[in-house]
Amino acid sequence: MTTGNTGQRDIAIVGVAESDVMGTVPNKSSLQHHAEAGHNALADAGLSKSDVDGLLTAGGSTLVTAEYMGIHPTFTDSTTVGGSSFVIHVAHAMAAIRAGYCEVALITHGQAGRSARARFPADGNLPFQQYEAPYGFIGAPINYSLACSRYMHQFGEDRTRQGMAEIAVATRKWANLNPKALMHDTTMSFDEYHDSRWVSWPFHLFDCCLVTDSGAAIIVTTAERAKSLKKAPVWVLGAGEGHDHNLVSQMPDYTSTWARRSGPLSMQRAGITHDDLDLTMIYDSFTYTVMVTLESMGFCAPGEAADFVANQRTAPGGDFSLNTSGGGLSYTHPGMYGSFLLVEAVRQLRGEAGDRQVKSKRDPSQNAKLAVVNGTGGSLSSTGTVVLATD
Repeated sequence: MTTGNTGQRDIAIVGVAESDVMGTVPNKSSLQHHAEAGHNALADAGLSKSDVDGLLTAGGSTLVTAEYMGIHPTFTDSTTVGGSSFVIHVAHAMAAIRAGYCEVALITHGQAGRSARARFPADGNLPFQQYEAPYGFIGAPINYSLACSRYMHQFGEDRTRQGMAEIAVATRKWANLNPKALMHDTTMSFDEYHDSRWVSWPFHLFDCCLVTDSGAAIIVTTAERAKSLKKAPVWVLGAGEGHDHNLVSQMPDYTSTWARRSGPLSMQRAGITHDDLDLTMIYDSFTYTVMVTLESMGFCAPGEAADFVANQRTAPGGDFSLNTSGGGLSYTHPGMYGSFLLVEAVRQLRGEAGDRQVKSKRDPSQNAKLAVVNGTGGSLSSTGTVVLATD
């Protein structure tokens, strides 16, 4: 999708929030997490439910979500391409607002990912049931480990393993600074990472994201509407999206994702370079997802991610602030995670991150001013990237 020259500051995120309680919440449905997150985001922005005329969600129907929340939207979008969907929704909301379809767009996600875990009835007509499941490709850990093992073959097993360990340990350190993170009170050493049980080789337990119950919401509106709201606007400067496969067996290159297109495109539209960024938020469904995304987005060359993240560069105190909430690896991950990337980026840019607050590279006396958010969905299938900034 083309959203034109988005470097202008005419569309803003004005509210973000999670659901009330996250982690293991057996007494709440997915819809309750949607509604709580939406309610909290509206309160964060100083808006009411009656102000919402655009609704976007993924993994479920906007019909169901809108009815449950009592919203009657004039614009609705349930684009579902995995965990990247909510990042992509920001660009869709931006386009809809500019086209006059709505003025206040609410993006919600809610999922009882842990408490409602169950096997879905198999649909034999689905391509993966016909062509992949018979060979053991039945879920994300297996699919992603296939891609990672190819990367290890191409760029070296020991080197890749150390890069994955660096990411897992650094991300846990950020979670230790986030009171809302599931792993807030649990530290991780390199030895503990390497000694954790195998899930699907080459993934240890700590290479894999959490499974939690939680929800998140984001509110997008016009610059004019943002002037009258509670919080300073966070501007959407650029966006990109796309996908190149569904089945992991059809992935063109196991060592590269569509972020190679959506990442540079979003930054080009925003008129920025990698060096301008204060904060990078990358979907970390697995440690490998982070490595391949860093390379695909152009932060480093193919095969160089392990060197790029070496010596805890991405941990608190390092010079490359990455996944500062604790990420899907240590903060929360109910099944899809893109919405939570946006929540943390906005809080960082508004100076609301507390002990984990990132500073501006250009002026360390000020808080972070510029962030990029990249979501990944499916089996490394889709990506959505947005560039966010404050005044």
